[in-house]
Amino acid sequence: MLWILFVQRCFNLAELACKEALYDTTSLRRFVGIDLGWEAVPDVTTPSSPTPA
Repeated sequence: MLWILFVQRCFNLAELACKEALYDTTSLRRFVGIDLGWEAVPDVTTPSSPTPA
């Protein structure tokens, strides 16, 4: 999740735009470590939502 936040801040992307960019751009998926064959891109609210206690 930290790498997704880094991409989001670095490219100044909103949460939905970041998710779309991760689906569209292979290099971003590799950088973040997501393999669409094994897992989906995290939900739109995942990077900004606090961890439940």
